[in-house]
Amino acid sequence: MAGFNGMIKSEEQIAKMRESAHLVAQAIELAGAMVAPGVNTLDLNEAAEKFIVENGGYPAFKGYKVGSQTYQFAACISTNDAVVHGLPNATPLKEGDIVSIDIGVEKDGWYGDGAWTFAVGAIPAAWTKLMQVTRESLLMGVAQAREGAYLYDISRTIQDYCEAHGYGVVRELVGHGIGRHLHEDPQVPNFVPGRFEGGFPNIELKEGMTFAIEPMINLGTARVKTAKDKWTVLTADGKPSAHYEHTIVVRKDHGEILTK
Repeated sequence: MAGFNGMIKSEEQIAKMRESAHLVAQAIELAGAMVAPGVNTLDLNEAAEKFIVENGGYPAFKGYKVGSQTYQFAACISTNDAVVHGLPNATPLKEGDIVSIDIGVEKDGWYGDGAWTFAVGAIPAAWTKLMQVTRESLLMGVAQAREGAYLYDISRTIQDYCEAHGYGVVRELVGHGIGRHLHEDPQVPNFVPGRFEGGFPNIELKEGMTFAIEPMINLGTARVKTAKDKWTVLTADGKPSAHYEHTIVVRKDHGEILTK
């Protein structure tokens, strides 16, 4: 695993990441405070982008390329059965929706990434519990990000907690390393890979490694599908999904959250 030592960031580099991650957290908080019936997600996106740019950052998702496709917005905003990568649009939010706001920021060559799920007014109790468990699983995973632990300690903690509540843990989408690039090695799954789920080395964690941990948890099946817009990932059964994400740094005893 010696090849993964390049993932370790210096304290100076972590300080740069903390600036970007702080803008992520503030932009999500700003957009989240706007969430209400009648507000559309284009307005949330516009407010977040304006805040990021005014504070010296760049919205990392805007212009991000996947194959021949280019993402056009500052935020991924996903409602109800949209797991991630939802496109902001003019459809008003309505009472009883849930909406996940996912934002990345680049500042001075360093990246932060985060996400949070918000309720639109009163929502079903089962949806509230889904949000709570997903959020708790993230914090439990962050607590495992300590020197000498292994990557799968994060994965196992998230998976076990969410599956104990009967939820589906998405397999097709995972967390990731982060730093000079929005997406770096290693991939950080929210589950312990099975025999035929390769591509996730169970590396030993070292202080200074930086990850974006992001459980994507479904009320029903773990299976997902891609919408006709070729971006939005939906639950296969139409049930809601929650998404929470922090950019963190591995420390001696626990993970330090940078997206505060």
